[in-house]
Amino acid sequence: MPEDRPPADRDLSRLDEAAERGGRAVERVRHRSGQAGRIRARQWEITLVIAVQSGLAAALAAQIATHFLGPGSHVFAPAAAVGTIATAIGQRARRTFELLAGVGLGIVIGDTLRVIFGSGPWQTGVIVALAIASALLVAGKGGPLVGQAGGTAVLIATLAPMDRGLEVPRIVDALVGGMVGLVVVALLLPVNPMRVLDRAATPIFTILCEQLDQLGQALRQRDSGRTRRVLDRLRGTEGDIGRLHDALSGAEEVVTIAPARWHRRQQFHRYARSAENLERLLLDSRALARWSTTALQYDEPIPPELPDAVGRLGQAVVEMRTECLSSGDPQRTRELVEECAELAGRAGAKGVRSFGDAIVTGLRTASSDLLRAVGYDADDANRIVRRAAGAGGSAVSPPARRQLRRARPTRAARARRRAHLANRRGDRAGSSAGERPAR
Repeated sequence: MPEDRPPADRDLSRLDEAAERGGRAVERVRHRSGQAGRIRARQWEITLVIAVQSGLAAALAAQIATHFLGPGSHVFAPAAAVGTIATAIGQRARRTFELLAGVGLGIVIGDTLRVIFGSGPWQTGVIVALAIASALLVAGKGGPLVGQAGGTAVLIATLAPMDRGLEVPRIVDALVGGMVGLVVVALLLPVNPMRVLDRAATPIFTILCEQLDQLGQALRQRDSGRTRRVLDRLRGTEGDIGRLHDALSGAEEVVTIAPARWHRRQQFHRYARSAENLERLLLDSRALARWSTTALQYDEPIPPELPDAVGRLGQAVVEMRTECLSSGDPQRTRELVEECAELAGRAGAKGVRSFGDAIVTGLRTASSDLLRAVGYDADDANRIVRRAAGAGGSAVSPPARRQLRRARPTRAARARRRAHLANRRGDRAGSSAGERPAR
């Protein structure tokens, strides 16, 4: 770990150390300010889309309620439509059913307790409390079900004594509002799922490519401070990961319920697989930055193949995004991954120490995860990486041959061998004759 540092032999003064820390702080602030600007731009676009969808759904629900439903429906139906769109981004179909379930639960509990306790201020409080408690027990957490159960219980406890038959219209209002919200999202204003996904994944792709390139340069220059800055930036991506998960949920909903976007399903699943693996690649990259920092702090040898392998990994991430958007064959991504694994195998064969060996292992792991992101299963990805790394190691130190071919003896050597054997036979024959006893 980077915290396990060897005894420091740096000769920096306290002023130099303070200046170095200040520079890192300024760099972090600059990065976060730029990131905040990009986040605000994406939020403005999402806000505009949701606002237009909500306004259109409220207008349609109010129009339907005014002409076809009873008094009061022009309030409840638009409220249900807006609640379906604005409070359930990415899960609108499921939240619509939760909304209807909450209305039904509030009606059942409100009517039952009103018959038992009667009407009045304290009865209203008891009815609402028990409705909320029941909804929380059913849902397990807050959401449309709980909110609608409480709101419906309030209406039943306060208005039902004066307005008989309120229960059925309330259910109809919720149903109409929820259906109008789904129609607006699925038919009238469906978003482009690929655009939503790409905008959410772009910051993560960008930071991965930039920081892997920075990490490779830092290893080549043996700059441990630079590798620490790379690690800090890779650790500051939790917000981007959360927004990517929200975008995945919303895009999946669109390609599921919007007929106009059904032709995007295959492309969505391909891109979603790559986007989901970005989180694993981020973890792999953080591990590489952490081990690189520690290896430099312990002054371990860094073969030149290691920085090159890190650079190849960053290039493979760029190609992965391009090929996923174009729905093409990920051949270029695979080639770059194989080059990365081969360079890692060469570095391991040339000789590295403990943390350098961890970098080699991390590069192989990241290469396998990247292949899985473009569609390979785990066994095929591991086999491709293992074969490429083995080829790289064999190129540096070839394995010993089990059997060496013997050179064929020349004609002169065979003649000398025959003469030597003949002389030995003659010597044995002479010695045997000399040992015979005389008659």
